[in-house]
Amino acid sequence: METAANLNNSGIALTEANHPFEAIPLFQKAIVLEPDNPLLWLNLGIAQQKTGEYNEAIKSFRRSLVIDEGIADTWQSMGLIYYETKEFELAEECYLSAISKNDADPGTWNNLGVLYFNMKKYQEARSCFEKSLTLFPQFYDALYNLRDTCRELGDFRAAAEFEKALSGLNSGRYQGEYPK
Repeated sequence: METAANLNNSGIALTEANHPFEAIPLFQKAIVLEPDNPLLWLNLGIAQQKTGEYNEAIKSFRRSLVIDEGIADTWQSMGLIYYETKEFELAEECYLSAISKNDADPGTWNNLGVLYFNMKKYQEARSCFEKSLTLFPQFYDALYNLRDTCRELGDFRAAAEFEKALSGLNSGRYQGEYPK
């Protein structure tokens, strides 16, 4: 018998294997079984986002938040779409909402820092990258971004230190292994 949990797990596996088009129908079937499960809506939105269906993904994320506005991953995922579509103010609101729900996620801090960097708010970006690194000191992307931000700020001594730290890390980058 198909259960929402089994459909969800299969959908997640397909999405992670870069088969989001195949995952979407599984999430939709799971939602028929459990329409008030916010994680199903979140996972559907993530699959839709990967297919470039941003409007549908935003609708799914909003449905997830109507059910439970406390899911930081939903806020962060919505922030990513707004960042990708260059709606920076909305992206910032989403990232800040994600942080208000879970301020211990180095990925969200890094994403907010990238947003600020692109908005040329370098001091704010630096603070975000530093916070990310206090949570996960080996976070390659945050260290790389902090190095570049220090260069933009003219703090070349700090940039050189971060460059040295980068050379000591495996450039395999972040693989989702930091603590949540």
